[in-house]
Amino acid sequence: MEPKSVFQLAVLSLLSFVSGAYAAFGYTSSGGNYVVDAGSANPLIFSVSQSNCDIRSIKYRGTELQYGSQFTHINSGLGSATVSISQINGSNKYIKVTCVTSTLTHYIVVRAGDSSMFLATYITAQPSIGELRWIARLLPDKLPGEYPYGEVSNTQSSTSTVEGSDVFVVNGQTRSKFYSSTRFIDEDSHCVFGGSDLMHVCIMTPQQESSSGGPFFRDINSNNAGASTNLYNYMNSGHVQTEPYRMGLHGPYIMQFSRSGIPSVKNVDVSWFGEVGVTGWVPPSGRGRVTGTASGVQSGMEGVVHWFNSAAQYWARTSSNGAFTSPLMKPGTYTMVLYQTEFKIATSTVTVTAGQTRSQNIAGTFNTSRNTLWQIGQYDGQPTGFRNADKFLRMHPSDSRMSNWGPLTYKVGSSPLTDFPMAVFQSVNNPVTIRFNLGSAPGAATLRIATTLSFAGSRPQINVNGWSGPAPSAPAKIDSRGVTRGAYRGHGEVYTVAIPTGKLVAGSNTITISSISGSSGTTFLSPNFIFDAVELFQ
Repeated sequence: MEPKSVFQLAVLSLLSFVSGAYAAFGYTSSGGNYVVDAGSANPLIFSVSQSNCDIRSIKYRGTELQYGSQFTHINSGLGSATVSISQINGSNKYIKVTCVTSTLTHYIVVRAGDSSMFLATYITAQPSIGELRWIARLLPDKLPGEYPYGEVSNTQSSTSTVEGSDVFVVNGQTRSKFYSSTRFIDEDSHCVFGGSDLMHVCIMTPQQESSSGGPFFRDINSNNAGASTNLYNYMNSGHVQTEPYRMGLHGPYIMQFSRSGIPSVKNVDVSWFGEVGVTGWVPPSGRGRVTGTASGVQSGMEGVVHWFNSAAQYWARTSSNGAFTSPLMKPGTYTMVLYQTEFKIATSTVTVTAGQTRSQNIAGTFNTSRNTLWQIGQYDGQPTGFRNADKFLRMHPSDSRMSNWGPLTYKVGSSPLTDFPMAVFQSVNNPVTIRFNLGSAPGAATLRIATTLSFAGSRPQINVNGWSGPAPSAPAKIDSRGVTRGAYRGHGEVYTVAIPTGKLVAGSNTITISSISGSSGTTFLSPNFIFDAVELFQ
């Protein structure tokens, strides 16, 4: 083997120095920033502003990932904050950055050797911008891809907008950051990725106990916007908001950097987080559980138990025999709800005590026997099977890939379920018509219309063979667009109409269901509501 030249030795020496620098767990102060080195095998080095907590640089394996015109931060940036840093548990375990304002304390924690940022945010008031979120603004040439929904939220190269400034048209398809959402109960990890080694940056949320919205809430996860690729963790927002915001500690949540694929939250352990000293942290020893058996869920549907109060929310799926065990919960009294899929069938209360397991069953009575003349759809809290229900989560209702909205006529006993619209828009497909035959006049009957979400005060009014049913009162207002943002989960109003004797006849019958409201609008931004199920029974 030939001896190495002086130049070769110099290069090797430099590479050794760089490698050693990357592996040096710790932090320094430079140019008004704290520079944190995670000391990981795949080096993660990032810089945090000492004046406002913005992350101004993120280098992973030597590659800069941070978008330079806007930074990575909580909310849309704090403007100013008191920022401090410390190494905890000796010099070789944790580094904690703490950013404090009058109503918010934000933590960025690094564990030695781990290419991850462990994040937590404690609030005493909702941020003035109206939403509590973590947003990483990253370079789209390095991280162009989005997981798990691909291009539905990639809005770069858009040629026009459909509504407002957040639904775009790209190559003839509607796209929006809202179409990247996943139900809280289904969340595992959502990522942006790219490069020859498929570098991934992923957000994982082990729990959302201080968020609002419940197990079926969904919000923005990612968006390749062209100038930057944005990766989010939404905790409180006004996007189809159904309950008050929760204060307290949100997190920990994790932003993990990887070149070995997509991580799973199932493999994340955050039990150590209490070691770093975080306001609002409640250790496992200060929590309790609820166990029991749920009954009354319709066969073939999923059982979900949900606990919530003004401070926290939790949920658990039931087993095949209805058994459930809650996550570890903060002490307190909770409303306890049982759903079949997403349709509420029982409510009770339960008190959780630290260090104890409370046994409490819950039974739904909705699926008791009744004389059903016909039913369209299932009581599952979703527009399952109706026209365009297979598309709207990932595209705008005006998208050319949508099936024609109508107005539609559904014939009981012969029409496929896709002949019934998932939603009635007052200015697009109003009303929906149902035709059916009865062997004999049934006398008095009840029409039940279960809905999932209403926009602009829309609610159903029926007409039975020329007889107009009463106009329902307006539903609780949700000050947000719904279906056009890929949302369907609201308060879930159920309307029942008593149909007097003589209005239904032997032979052919017609019922129309119209969207009514005190508001007006055009096209898909007109008042609308989303169907869950429609049933005629005695």
